[in-house]
This record gives sequence, structure tokens and C-alpha cells, in this order.
Amino acid sequence: MNLTPLNAISPIDGRYRSKIAELANYFSEEALIKYRVRVEIEYFIALCEIPLPQLADFDASNFTHLRKIYQDFTSNDAQQIKDIEKITNHDVKAAEYFIKEKFDALELQKYKEFIHFGLTSQDINNTAIPLSIKEFLHAIFTPNFEELITKLKTLVTEWKDISMLARTHGQPASPTRLGKEIEVFVVRLEAQFQQLKNIPNASKFGGATGNYNAHKVAYPAINWKDFGTDFVENKLGLHHSFPTTQIEHYDHMASLFDALKRINTIIIDLDRDFWTYVSMDYFKQKIKAGEVGSSAMPHKVNPIDFENSEGNLGIANAIFEHLSAKLPISRLQRDLTDSTVLRNVGVPFGHTIIGFTSTLKGLNKLLLNKEKFEQDLENNWAVVAEAIQTILRREAYPNPYEALKGLTRTNEKINQKTMADFIDTLDVSEEIKRELKSITPSNYTGI
Repeated sequence: MNLTPLNAISPIDGRYRSKIAELANYFSEEALIKYRVRVEIEYFIALCEIPLPQLADFDASNFTHLRKIYQDFTSNDAQQIKDIEKITNHDVKAAEYFIKEKFDALELQKYKEFIHFGLTSQDINNTAIPLSIKEFLHAIFTPNFEELITKLKTLVTEWKDISMLARTHGQPASPTRLGKEIEVFVVRLEAQFQQLKNIPNASKFGGATGNYNAHKVAYPAINWKDFGTDFVENKLGLHHSFPTTQIEHYDHMASLFDALKRINTIIIDLDRDFWTYVSMDYFKQKIKAGEVGSSAMPHKVNPIDFENSEGNLGIANAIFEHLSAKLPISRLQRDLTDSTVLRNVGVPFGHTIIGFTSTLKGLNKLLLNKEKFEQDLENNWAVVAEAIQTILRREAYPNPYEALKGLTRTNEKINQKTMADFIDTLDVSEEIKRELKSITPSNYTGI
């Protein structure tokens, strides 16, 4: 059976495949194989640049041909490596043998034993995977995140003067402005994104147990730690973790997943707020011809995009949570649990991008129902009681809080006239009464 969107088990490879197809360039099996080949090639070139004595006569003009092995990597190449793996039962060794075959084709046989020289498979995996994550964050995650932030900033400006009734504990509270409430999310998201950018994409590179044992025994005069740091940081653009065991300790990667989880959590908070605003009729939604909101109720236009985002970001966070909790733990110098777990790293990224896309789609469908904002404010004159009692405190009026409490906690409807009549009963100057009467739910919105 060929894999199609209809028979895929995972929805990110099925129903949502079109939304995240680009992620296959970073997190598919083929992509991982390509990244491994890339690291192996760049490592061989770095050995030539030392140079090791046996590589001193290697013609540097061949570097271009070597790099083409991964730059022009095809699905057929990936399949060839998978076929080799059926014999080796080892994925990284299969990539090594594939590259050796390429060396044979380039008539570079005499140098091919320096492919994967002194390394263990984790030197390749623990550079290939952080490299794929780093490049995904740059090419896919950041543009999607910035598009969402840009939309939110546009709404901050567009709705900066829309007064709205705030609700704390679900009850009417001191009025605010719609633009400001959205700006809260912008500031929160940008703060977490800045933290995300400061987390290193860390890599282990140091041989079988992290000590360059094989390197040192073969070439004791070379400073292999400096070589490894230069290779990882200057050739691959990653952070070199040292010392390590056989594997990267994943502390930085765990920090990365936790930062991504916090970003997703903030967006879930935003999704739920906008879902609630739609339910309160603060927003209508743009209707697309032919779409159905309910199989039974023709009138419905559901806030499905915010719901879809919340669901996908929740799944992403559950997996990020497991990754960040599991990866830093390994028995003694290593066990294999990190390997199978890391093969799922693209899954939470896929659900995250789907979530971002859905939130953006939901925001773009919103139609402001200004009349409903105004109606809610007008129906809740009791919220100006805070303003009135605060001014009375300023004027040293006796027990102002208690006076307003007695007015506002009755079952009688509070409106502009009720409040004005109450103000007239106060033993304050006419000037103060005019000041108090000028306060309305629409203008009592702070700074």
C-alpha cells in the first residue's frame, strides 16, 4: 500500500499534510539520512584541512564534488542507503557505506577509510538532528511565528480605541481596550521568542564515550577537542557540548522544547480568549460560500480555527513535555531510548505549525461587532463604582468603598441615571460631582 493522505495513520501525514509538507525537508527519514551524509562529508573535509598526514595530498578541488553528494541528494540515494541498512541493520553505518561507494565512483578509494574516522554513530546523529532543528527554526518556524505576531500587532493598532468591558472571574470588571488586551499576548510571545533565540542548538562530537579515545590514540599530537569545537561551531554552526558521554546530554534541547511549549501555551490562551469573545458576540466571522458550520443547525458559524489551533498546540505540548523530560536522562554512558524518541521530533513541530496557521486563519476571519462592545459597557454602569470611590478616597470622603458597595450590590439595575442620582446625594462640591458624572464605562479605561 502506498502512503496517501487517506491511509496515513498520523493526521500530520494525512489530513494536514498539505499544511506542513515543507517539514519533510527537515524531519522525514529521508531528511535525517541527508543530514547524516552532510555531516559525514563535512567531517571528512575538516580532516583534510588539518591535514592528517594520510590526507595531505587530497586535492581540495574535490571538495566541491564531495559536497554535491549531499547537495544533490535524491530520494533514490536515500532508498539506496535504506537498502544497505537492510544488510547492516545499522542506519549510520549504511550512510557511511553509501559515501564510500561515492568515493569509489570519484576514484578516491585510497581516502575512504577516513570517512567516519574515529566516530561513533551518535557523533553523526547528535549533529544531524540539532542541525535540522536549527534550520527548521530559521526557515519555517520563525516566518510562521512572525506572521502571527505581525497580524496581532495590526489588530493592536486597529482596535486600540475600542473600549470593552473586562471580565475577571467571569464577572464585569474595570473596562479596558481591545487593542491593549491583544498587546498583552504580543508582549508575552515576543519575550518567550527572545528566550528561544538565546538557547544554543547544541551538539555532541567526541567519539565513542566523548573522550576522543580513537582520535587520540591514532594522532596523539593533535588537539582533538579544539578540532571538534571548531568543526561543530564554525563548520556546522552549532554549539559544541563538552564533556559528554556517548551522547549529547540534551539539556539545551530540553530548554528549547520547554520554550516552544511556553509559546504554544500563550497561543492556546489567546485561542480560548478569542473563542470566548466570539461566543459573547463581540465578533462575527467572515462566511465562505459553501461552508457548513453544523450538520444539523444551518445558522451556525463555529470558531473552528481557534479550536483546531488549541487542539494541535495541546498535542504538540504533550510531546514537547515528554521530549524535554525524557531526553536528558540516559543510563550510564548511554542507552538507546533517545534514538527512538528523537525520530518523533518533527511531530510536535508539525502540530505547532498547524496551530499557528489555524490561529492566523481565525484572526483573519474576525469581524468586529462594535455595537456589542458598546452595549455591554452600557449595561454595566456598576463598573465605574471603582472610579467614584477612588476619587472620594482622594477627597477624604468617609467610607466611600462601603457607600458604593451598598449601591452596586443591590438587585436594582444600575445605569447612568442611577449613578448620577447617587452622586447627587454625596456631600461633596459641585465641581467634584461634575468630575464624577463625567466618568462612563467607555472612558474609564486607564492608560
